[in-house]
Amino acid sequence: MIQFQDKIVVVTGGVQGIGKCICEEFEKAGAKVCIIDLQKNDYFQGDISEKETLEKFAAKVIEDYGHVDYLINNAAPLFKGIEECTYEEFCYALNVGLTAAFYLTKLFRNHFGKDACVINISSSRDRMSQPQSESYTAAKGGIHALTHALAVSLSGKVRVNSISPGWIDNDYQIYEGPDAVQQPAGRVGNPMDIANMVLFLCSEKAGFITGENICIDGGMTKQMIYHGDFGWKLE
Repeated sequence: MIQFQDKIVVVTGGVQGIGKCICEEFEKAGAKVCIIDLQKNDYFQGDISEKETLEKFAAKVIEDYGHVDYLINNAAPLFKGIEECTYEEFCYALNVGLTAAFYLTKLFRNHFGKDACVINISSSRDRMSQPQSESYTAAKGGIHALTHALAVSLSGKVRVNSISPGWIDNDYQIYEGPDAVQQPAGRVGNPMDIANMVLFLCSEKAGFITGENICIDGGMTKQMIYHGDFGWKLE
């Protein structure tokens, strides 16, 4: 296991799913984890769509620890499509999924420790879509682009990378049949697939990697699908 003894890690949306797994793996490796989430947790409960909440959270982290080693922008935005998503809901999705990542990085920029990293959790939807997914897809596409912009602006001080998960089952359910076979890796993903990459990217083993997006989707976005080929049918 890669060790992060006494490193300070900030994770947004760390109470459940991928975020929870990331927090648990960092803690196992010796890190101290600061969570901000809408749901109750042991560190900070709050809505990251709100500027004042982000400022209060960042101030608490700095007061408690003095610096940040790793910032993991993981909180998931609202998922609504063009038919139902209101203007206010679309703005909220961008605030949670994109603006908060930018602003937290800005708030911590003078407090990052040596060899600090920012990891943004995007989605394979940053490059492909299903109908009625505009609010989520826009936020995930934005954080993908924000990643390489920040990597350049913070060059020499902070490495910034993003991860784009595909289908991840937070309950670690084992799928069989078409759900598994349709994916080149032969299975559906789970939170550990993402947490393992987060810890790797934060480690010295990834010291020459910045500005990159790594898609972890079992190969789904690399698979060309045409009606009638290899048993694929559009119904």
